[in-house]
Amino acid sequence: MHNLRPTRREFLTACSTASLTANWGLHPSLVRAADANYGGPLSPKPGHFEAKAKHLVFVFLTGGFSHVDTFDPKPKLVADSGKTVTAQSLRDVTTQPLLGSPFAFSNRGQSGLPISELFPNLGTVADELCVIRSLHTDIVEHFQATLAMHTGSATVPLPSIGAWLSYGLGTFNRNLPPYVVLAEHTPYAGAQVWDNNFLPPFHQGVRIVPGNEPIANLRSPARNTTLAELERIMLRDANELHSVARPGDLNLRARMHSFDVARGMVHEAPEAIDLGRESAATLAAYGAPQGDKVSFAAQCLLARRLIERGVRVVELIDTGSQDNWDAHGDMQQHRAKAARVDQPLAALICDLRQRGLFDQTLVAICTEFGRTPWSDNGKGRNHWHRAFTSLLAGAGVKGGTAYGQTDEYGILVADDPCHVHDYHATILHLMGIDHERLTYRYAGRDFRLTDISGNVLKTNLA
Repeated sequence: MHNLRPTRREFLTACSTASLTANWGLHPSLVRAADANYGGPLSPKPGHFEAKAKHLVFVFLTGGFSHVDTFDPKPKLVADSGKTVTAQSLRDVTTQPLLGSPFAFSNRGQSGLPISELFPNLGTVADELCVIRSLHTDIVEHFQATLAMHTGSATVPLPSIGAWLSYGLGTFNRNLPPYVVLAEHTPYAGAQVWDNNFLPPFHQGVRIVPGNEPIANLRSPARNTTLAELERIMLRDANELHSVARPGDLNLRARMHSFDVARGMVHEAPEAIDLGRESAATLAAYGAPQGDKVSFAAQCLLARRLIERGVRVVELIDTGSQDNWDAHGDMQQHRAKAARVDQPLAALICDLRQRGLFDQTLVAICTEFGRTPWSDNGKGRNHWHRAFTSLLAGAGVKGGTAYGQTDEYGILVADDPCHVHDYHATILHLMGIDHERLTYRYAGRDFRLTDISGNVLKTNLA
């Protein structure tokens, strides 16, 4: 049997010659391989049809914000507050009193879209928003519902929507990850939220933790740039020799690719994440104080900078699995949570529009489920999965509109239901992808983000 492992002399010869000339050694083969693969596994790829959006900003408001207190007004619920209704929970069915919203709604924008007093700033961009009032999901627990909103599966962990988009479309800047997750705290389901699962590992989301060192070990310890480049080239060629003998090892390929991305990030990420380059007026618009690196306002501004620099998908997770929108005790807890995100989200939409990026960027603002229109303590609301609200804005979205309708109390979907799979199918559609054709063969089955269902919400697309 032929020995594929090079001798020490062959190894050093191949490394040195490949490092010193681009016309001999491994480089011609690498160039041909890159050309055959659109320049690499993460280079931009065409979708199934012309895309409305080139980028996705996926905003996840952890804990389940209440639809009947934010974007789905229910006058009848207020009028009948205290009346008992059949109330379903995870474990049993009882009767509980209805709880009218303590927050006032008003019609905003030229469209007259009703928005709660909790979001005065988002109300100023009402004509850019599509409010989907008829969302529903399968499980009423945080962990599983968070997985469902990110991966399409509430039970078996599968690839995240950001990983699917990286796999299907690649990215525009190979010096930055295609899928970046801004998460100050760990969310429900942890890193499974941005995992690649069975997709090739280089599609996994890269978490940035807001703070003084959002990306660890970003500063290069290289003694000399020229020497460091020569060493990098030798290492790359050595890795290539090693991988040639192990075709099909995706983990090895991904590890090599991660080194390339890391090298690119050393050069480009420090500038990309430096909010000090923004004007005082821009910082004020987002509500980010000078020097702020942690707030949700700073994260929204960073998201815009990453989109500007060619990152395909940026996700913002506003809180983690503690101290979030899970208002069991008192709906007044929503005030502080909304105040944290309202101004930054409105500023992000305005900033993208001002810079000419809004027409090519899709903004999805979502949560894992809604909250019950009744209360078991007279102040708070429990989890509710049969009706809740999420938003879309930006490229390809018909703003100032609402999709679907819930009943007079907001308990059940009454018209135009939208399952999480439908929400995902619509996002993929706007990104130029047919959700039924974006598949990956694994364990003898073709998997996709929307499983075996999903319909695009075409009536609210521009």
